[in-house]
Amino acid sequence: MEGDLVPLNLERVSGILPLGGTILGTSRTNPFKEPDGAERILRNIGALGIDAVVAIGGEDTLGVALRLYDEHGVKVVGIPKTIDNDLSGTDYTFGFDTAVHVATEAIDRLHTTAESHNRVMVVEVMGRHAGWIAVMAGLAGGADAILIPEYPLTVEDICDLVQKRAARGKRFSIIVVSEGANLIWRSGVEQTVTQSAETDDFGHIRLGGVGSVLAKEIERITGYETRVTILGHVQRGGTPTARDRVLATRFGIKGAEMVQNGQWGMMAALRGDAVEAIPLAEAVKEYKLVPRGLYELARTFFG
Repeated sequence: MEGDLVPLNLERVSGILPLGGTILGTSRTNPFKEPDGAERILRNIGALGIDAVVAIGGEDTLGVALRLYDEHGVKVVGIPKTIDNDLSGTDYTFGFDTAVHVATEAIDRLHTTAESHNRVMVVEVMGRHAGWIAVMAGLAGGADAILIPEYPLTVEDICDLVQKRAARGKRFSIIVVSEGANLIWRSGVEQTVTQSAETDDFGHIRLGGVGSVLAKEIERITGYETRVTILGHVQRGGTPTARDRVLATRFGIKGAEMVQNGQWGMMAALRGDAVEAIPLAEAVKEYKLVPRGLYELARTFFG
């Protein structure tokens, strides 16, 4: 939109495979929030001789890409990159596996101090609409309860699980909670915890802090010492896992093929072990939420 470009020749992209984040320093932008945002993009595409736009991101970024294609005829293909893994049409997005790995390692480390000091540890992970990180990291790390936006548990339910463990001699617990999970009490009271009432370009409220509120409630109800760890942006940084590197590479190759074949308005998607081209409209039509069966599997190990 600004016309601020960096040519990605072989020299510039050499050695980026083990790097996390974006080497361009880009951040998601909603051009449709500005009166002439889309028009500026069209002018720059023409002036700079750009043949195609490869949009790399999650639901917000790819939603903008779809509008540019549908409403303005921009030659767009999409690549699914989000740690939340909440894009429809693809089994996995790249970035997700690394985030789960980081969260799992944190849970493993917290187990040590939780058991040593007989504490309840609440771990807050990212996940605005979908609890994929919480469920996968919770399963991998042996969490004693997992709270996600899709299938709420009451605060009292969590406390019951903690007390049940204590009754059989396990005076420590690990509770994993998605930042987007609402806190609900058996009285019917419900709370969405946010850092700020301000919204971003896509209308999202800044979340964060649900773990702190939950920890205070657990300590108040059970009397057990409770601590909270908010992983925040730690999950988004660092060296990507081997799986993410391979998946991103496969998506990149598919994106190049889609451009070469003129498959505009399509996105690279992982289905089973195959990378396929699917319509962008299918990818952003709704959030891909954690299925009930997977959450019930995780609940097998609660308490």
